[in-house]
Amino acid sequence: MISRKTFLNMAAAAAVAIGCGATAVAAQEVTLRMHQFLPPQANVPKLVLDVWADKVEAASEGRIKIERYPSMQLGGRPPELMDQAIDGVADIVWTVVGYTPGRYPSTEVFELPFMMTNARATSRAYWEMFEKHMKDGEFKDVHILGTWVHGPGLIHANKEVRLPEDLEGMKIRGGSRLVNELLSKMGATPVGMPVPAVPEGLSKGVIDGTTIPWEVTASLKVPELVSNHTEFNGNALYVLTFVLAMNKDRYEGLPADLQKVIDDNSGLEFSVFAGGTQADSDGPARKLAADRGNNIVTLSAAETDAWKTAAAPIYAEWVADMKTKGIDGQALIDEARMLIDKYTE
Repeated sequence: MISRKTFLNMAAAAAVAIGCGATAVAAQEVTLRMHQFLPPQANVPKLVLDVWADKVEAASEGRIKIERYPSMQLGGRPPELMDQAIDGVADIVWTVVGYTPGRYPSTEVFELPFMMTNARATSRAYWEMFEKHMKDGEFKDVHILGTWVHGPGLIHANKEVRLPEDLEGMKIRGGSRLVNELLSKMGATPVGMPVPAVPEGLSKGVIDGTTIPWEVTASLKVPELVSNHTEFNGNALYVLTFVLAMNKDRYEGLPADLQKVIDDNSGLEFSVFAGGTQADSDGPARKLAADRGNNIVTLSAAETDAWKTAAAPIYAEWVADMKTKGIDGQALIDEARMLIDKYTE
């Protein structure tokens, strides 16, 4: 029979062990792998993703460590990033939603021609509509940390492009299904490729030009490969939609206090920061092209109207396509326009 003293000593030891276990759980350390397709020196990794990751690590007091994997270092191709987040190949991914055409159709409302006014207003509208229409629908298999768009999309080409017909017969890289539709309407041959492939495509003549915002041109050396750039008056010719997505099980498996750290650094304000930061990087990149003496064409309102007219049929076609998916496309367009206008300063 165990003596009372021995029993009390065993009970005390068990209590200490339980206490130590509780402390260990409370102080759980987590390593998250963040995967994306751009080189580490590009603006989004440097100015958005690293800033976000550093803030999360600091707020967690070192209990969360985020390993950063640029340039698809964990393997695969950019269109596979969303599945990597869903399947747990990576814990967090940043990607272009349009790299998986048709999979997240509601996001395309922001990619329609001449929809976007500025990146901050549109990113804010995107987050609000994501929470209302997409969170528990199209994106139910992942935990979304941020939704945003870049600054105005424009055309960079090996010849001057001023009128829609100037694109006739040109091979132009488009970043999403709707951008490719837009290019087709203008008479171009759209070429789908992830943005990291653009420099090789231009240098080898696989494409005659590309649609990307200014901010990414510097890291891709686009102004060294083509010398003509076409900007549009007013609303942007196009934008792409992005998400920062986390594996759902990984997020839900975090202790509540670490979930809060993630939550506090994600959502609406982060989305607006991310979109605005990308757009703010347009100016310095544009200046690099101007300093090289490149031909930067800024279309007048009247010249831009010709592009709007040529692009107009895309709206009706998109609404019809959404109807086949059980989505009220016109309602999404009306809501997106209302919110973008509301937040545009």
